[in-house]
Amino acid sequence: MRCPYCGHEDSQVKDSRPTDDGAAIRRRRQCEGCAARFTTFERIQLRELTVVKSEDRREPFDRDKLARSIAIACRKRPIEPVRVERLISGIQRQLETSGESEVTSKQIGELVMDGLRGLDSVAYIRFASVYKEFAEARDFHEFAGTLAGGGDAT
Repeated sequence: MRCPYCGHEDSQVKDSRPTDDGAAIRRRRQCEGCAARFTTFERIQLRELTVVKSEDRREPFDRDKLARSIAIACRKRPIEPVRVERLISGIQRQLETSGESEVTSKQIGELVMDGLRGLDSVAYIRFASVYKEFAEARDFHEFAGTLAGGGDAT
């Protein structure tokens, strides 16, 4: 594993343990060149996923990009980080086990919407405002009304 500080090619694993949700192994490493310590995560990847964007562009699935968008929606909300991590892992697992090597950004967005709806209503509305491209305050009001009324907001 290449050191993120000095670029040295070799590092030594000092500690390994599973993450809280059991979906990854956390490894604490020490660079053999500069002695700096850093953490890596090892996850199971069932298949390579390609995301098909709305303009028919294709790009590799990026778990970190998914995590960032969910983190933005959940910012300053009383949500335990382990629940957010479970949501991210669950979405990735659903995509990988779908049997398809290509998934649309719309499929990913719908999975995030479903997950956030059960996690936190404010995070759900925040994500929806970007995903559904709300243009004015009325859009928020109408969407929140469907949420409060039990209607289908997707």
